Amino acid sequence: MEITSIDQNIIFMLLNLGYAVISLFISIIALVAIDKFIFKNIDFIEEIKKGNIAVAIFQSVILLFIGFVVSAAMT
Repeated sequence: MEITSIDQNIIFMLLNLGYAVISLFISIIALVAIDKFIFKNIDFIEEIKKGNIAVAIFQSVILLFIGFVVSAAMT
């Protein structure tokens, strides 16, 4: 049985989807761990609701950092 290019593309896309789902779960776990163990006294969601732009920028930088680390680890 010969594998065609369409079959190869489907397998490749499913593998990439699997990597994306795994990296999403790892990112969520890392974000929750950082929020609970490192920044115990800061409620980021409440500060963002109050309009604190610095906290929103800091939270997005943490998300970007986690994304870079997870993507580097997955390759």
